[in-house]
Amino acid sequence: MTSLWPAPESATPEQEPAYSGAPAPRVTVRDIAAAKWRGEKWAMLTAYDAMTASVFDQAGIPVILVGDTMGDNHLGYDSTVPVTLEEVVFLASAVVRGTRRALIVGDLPFGSYQRDPGQALRSAMRLVKEAGVGAVKLEGGERSAPQIELMVGAGIPVMAHIGLTPQSVNTLGHRVQGRGETAARQLLQDARAVRKAGAFAVVLEAVPGALAAEVTADLDIPTVGIGAGPDCDAQVLVWTDAAGMTEGRAPRFVKRYGDIRQSLGDVARAYAEDVVTGAFPAPEHTYA
Repeated sequence: MTSLWPAPESATPEQEPAYSGAPAPRVTVRDIAAAKWRGEKWAMLTAYDAMTASVFDQAGIPVILVGDTMGDNHLGYDSTVPVTLEEVVFLASAVVRGTRRALIVGDLPFGSYQRDPGQALRSAMRLVKEAGVGAVKLEGGERSAPQIELMVGAGIPVMAHIGLTPQSVNTLGHRVQGRGETAARQLLQDARAVRKAGAFAVVLEAVPGALAAEVTADLDIPTVGIGAGPDCDAQVLVWTDAAGMTEGRAPRFVKRYGDIRQSLGDVARAYAEDVVTGAFPAPEHTYA
């Protein structure tokens, strides 16, 4: 169990189910900062519904991201680009209700913050007020620094995201970022810019491991790697990738820890067979 849980010694996540209604302290950005000082690594997973989030919460995952990855992992879109702020607010509120202890970070989707800092602040306020998230995330380095500064100044913790930024797929494609001297220098510059603007952490996506290690050592805020090697302070995966729910070939940086897709298929096939043969419902499943 990660020591990021700010729990009293007498309580554990197993003793306090997510739906129990019992008050419990949530992980905060202060806990995240302290983990960096201690050299403590931590894990982040995505979630898009209350039930899945409750499983991760009780498993001790300290930070849960309601990512715009809901687009191509939950909502059936081809990418993250079509995801709307309304969809993030709706699903983030479910994740908040399904958890008691994890810090919930809500993604600002494409089109909800790029216009100007005022738009970003209004969008972030909706996630905080309507969904109840503890922090927001947005993509972009130097270009997003004014948005980050305004949101942080308004009291909203911000996680930045640089390197491969999926909302820019039409410009960047799905290529590793930061290769070459010029690109590496720009990525380090982006990392410093978001830190200066007040971000409490920064996601590094699809970045060479050596460069990610350099950025991690340079910053006094945590780096969260996804395809950025082992030297980041934390790691994040899309839960459907980690659990083997996603169909098809996974990116190189994904490690599959289960085969939920096969398991759910087995459940569905066994259930259908029982219905067709009359084995279900049996007398024990029938009211007298």
